[in-house]
Amino acid sequence: MKKTKLIIAAAAMALVLGGGILWASDHADAPNVKGKSTDITDLYVFQGENTSNLVFVGNVQGLLSPTATKTASFDENTMIEFKIDNTGDNVEDLVIQCVYKGGKMYIYGPVKPVSPGTSSTVVGTASVVVPVTPYGADAVTVTSSTGIKAFAGPRDDPFFFDLDQFHKIVGGTASGFNNPGTDTFAGTNVLSVVVEVPKSMLNSTGKLGVWLQTKTK
Repeated sequence: MKKTKLIIAAAAMALVLGGGILWASDHADAPNVKGKSTDITDLYVFQGENTSNLVFVGNVQGLLSPTATKTASFDENTMIEFKIDNTGDNVEDLVIQCVYKGGKMYIYGPVKPVSPGTSSTVVGTASVVVPVTPYGADAVTVTSSTGIKAFAGPRDDPFFFDLDQFHKIVGGTASGFNNPGTDTFAGTNVLSVVVEVPKSMLNSTGKLGVWLQTKTK
């Protein structure tokens, strides 16, 4: 598979397994990218309710209206891949690969990649397989015998940003954001993949670097 888009959180290296939250967002792609299966909107990494676990969230296909969400789908030709650096050299040591097929999301890893970089090969067998939750339905989650838990499906876009005010600031007609601001993304949805992993599988007790890629066949 080849990379089609990459989102990197500059603060990723500050994520400590003992706690903290990492997030990165990118909602300002060119119009010909917006809403497509490879378009990444958000990456979140945080400690789970079970503090022995770490949660990875990758969101794609932003700005989906409720009507569009009803027919939105993951792409069988697109892999969503979390890359994890546990040695501090900015090269992935582990990957979590998410592949959609036949209404289900197949989660592989965390596992050592065949090779680091922008090309990927699916590694091994799926750690967990979860049916994609339909829009408006109760969330479906599946937990493997090894403690990996997964969800895939539409969610309300969690990102809050006043895009109109931002444009005014950039254009010089406003000096700052309003309080409260207006959430440009209110009422819109994303397609989300959530993978909760025991920290013991990440081979690190210190800082992690995490980034997200989408790749097509």
